[in-house]
Amino acid sequence: MNAIETVGLTRAFGERIAVDNLTLQVPAGSVFGFIGPNGAGKTTTVRLLTALIATTSGTATVAGHRLGTENDAVHRATGILTETPGLYERLSCWQNLFFFAQLYDLDATRAAQQVERYLQMLGLWDRRHEDVGSLSKGMRQKLAIARALLHEPSVLFLDEPTANLDPETARMVRDFIKELREGGRTIFLTTHNLPEVDELCDLVCIFKQRLLRLDSPANLRNEIFGRGTRIRLNDDPRRWVQTVRELPFVNGVEAQDHSLLIQLDDPDEQNPFLLERLVSNGARVQYVEQVKPSLEEVYLTLVGTVPNEANEK
Repeated sequence: MNAIETVGLTRAFGERIAVDNLTLQVPAGSVFGFIGPNGAGKTTTVRLLTALIATTSGTATVAGHRLGTENDAVHRATGILTETPGLYERLSCWQNLFFFAQLYDLDATRAAQQVERYLQMLGLWDRRHEDVGSLSKGMRQKLAIARALLHEPSVLFLDEPTANLDPETARMVRDFIKELREGGRTIFLTTHNLPEVDELCDLVCIFKQRLLRLDSPANLRNEIFGRGTRIRLNDDPRRWVQTVRELPFVNGVEAQDHSLLIQLDDPDEQNPFLLERLVSNGARVQYVEQVKPSLEEVYLTLVGTVPNEANEK
């Protein structure tokens, strides 16, 4: 089952196309990473999917509700954390959340229950009577996340949820996102923090006005860079390049520092034969490790192939 489906989703501002023919599916209960450079149309896409702006063409359903004809249902089924969430600084944490809970049409009893639940869950209960203006950046971010969850949306849109947070608070937010996924929610995550995407996301969409790639982080690495093994030796690795190259399953080999970098289709299956060949020929192996390009390398390789066409985030 998919929480989000789009077909040919397009949004133009005059002659400028911010989102161009976007077709994708986001499985329910997944964390979906939506990444791209500033000006790529990411924020416009989120506004479209949360029924805050209208489409130019194309169709989409969110939590089973069709954009354009069931916008009120989309609003009820989604929660959103913007990059700069607006909170009332002169009101307390409790007053802020209680006010927004009522905007979500929760009655007073249910609103109070939900406010207490999320203040407790996010470690803000003891600060509930303090004005938001007195809180740290991290506490405000947690309060904004709580606000997005008060009406129990099935799909949650998070825009830069850990931006400018200290490491401890950022870790807490990431752990909370994992808990939300385990609880069955769908998370649509927009961020420039690529290690965070790598840690959290089941699927990653690399986007620049249009969809460039959509796959798991592991599959994106394999598609762009292949799979490989690094073997550290205690002598000159150039001595062993030809020995390795003669093996029929080796796609490429390079000597680098004290190591051999070897491209393979299936390292788990082929590494034992590779090591056996080296050791039987006298090579002294110190250690073996997987070559794992960063998601940043994948991202820069893909985004760098497409010219920038917009000036909108």
